[in-house]
Amino acid sequence: MDNAKSEVFNNISTNVWLNLFFFAIFVFFALSFFGLFEITLPSGIANRAGSKSGLGNLGGIFFMAATLAIVSFSCTGPILGTLLVGQLQEGAWPLTAGAAGFGLALSLPFALFAMFPNWLQSLPKSGGWMTTVKVVLGFVELALAVKFLANADNVKQWGILKREIFVGLWVIIGLLTTLYLAGVFHKKTDGPRKKMSLIRIVFMMAFAAFTIYLVPGLLNSRMAALKLLSGFPPPVSYSIYPHHVLHAKGVQPIVNDFQAALDKATKEDKPLLLDFTGWACVNCRRMEEKVWTNPEVDSLMRTKFVVVSLYVDERTRLAVKDRVTFTNSAGEEETIETVGNKWTAFQKENFGAVSQPQYAILSPDQRLLTRTKFYTPNPGEFVSWLKCGLDAYDKIRK
Repeated sequence: MDNAKSEVFNNISTNVWLNLFFFAIFVFFALSFFGLFEITLPSGIANRAGSKSGLGNLGGIFFMAATLAIVSFSCTGPILGTLLVGQLQEGAWPLTAGAAGFGLALSLPFALFAMFPNWLQSLPKSGGWMTTVKVVLGFVELALAVKFLANADNVKQWGILKREIFVGLWVIIGLLTTLYLAGVFHKKTDGPRKKMSLIRIVFMMAFAAFTIYLVPGLLNSRMAALKLLSGFPPPVSYSIYPHHVLHAKGVQPIVNDFQAALDKATKEDKPLLLDFTGWACVNCRRMEEKVWTNPEVDSLMRTKFVVVSLYVDERTRLAVKDRVTFTNSAGEEETIETVGNKWTAFQKENFGAVSQPQYAILSPDQRLLTRTKFYTPNPGEFVSWLKCGLDAYDKIRK
């Protein structure tokens, strides 16, 4: 995909209405898993495909497989929908890999049973355990639905799902899943109550441990970092607490004001660190919560640089006088109407990329001091890059 069009996936992942649509879809899938209804295709389609599966050629094999896919749609449909929605936001390659993985996972059991027919005898019969699996998946779907609602909220800054509210909803979902697996509440379709299997106990303990891990995320304390989930909850700066402990002691970038940052860098004689980021960018949150909080990274960014965060998915509309249409480097006309449009064009035209996060170090006279940096989960590597920019700045000052 050429660079001029590659921001399509970023536009998809940060589109408010699309995220709300995905939220509704995930809730719909969750209700299906909870047994309120089944997602099925018309029986006529299955009958037609089944009638042709007896053909003695490749066509017969194709229709046999098609029949399997149609008949199993009520179980696989919500899972495939979840996969496609999640991977659609990541880009072309993850989408391809995800679809290939789903196909492999669906076909592998049949290949193994063809090679080892005796294994069929050991398969458990469908029943209560299948209902349990579907209910647990329903809770997982609800948790993912909350994530998409949070994406929309982060982009528009509605204040509905601030960090602690998001974590609180996940705590409730985790607690309900744990109680369900513990047998505290029971569905009729679960079958008669039996002694809990080892697998069920393991999953119950896993969900319980995860729920307990989330609880500190509700507090205004250093334990609220939840580093295992970095990137999924809203950022610490988007909190119900006016002065969150984690945010107050960290890097304080200038937000969406390049000129103010440039003026400050000139006044303080420091290099300017550009942070191309996004409200709904998972890897951006991971960098801020795992890398920026590293003591050496934090010290360098706070004392040696002027940091400015430019949000490419900021939907605030520019004043009419600031809206422009220009011909970009690819020879195409492009219209800038929002703050996010401006930073996207700025990033693409000057640094040749549209993915986030991207970091660039400039001198106050706007010279690029070193190559730009993208998602870098290794703090040591990021420190080396920062020092490289500082060394380059020291050289041009002499």
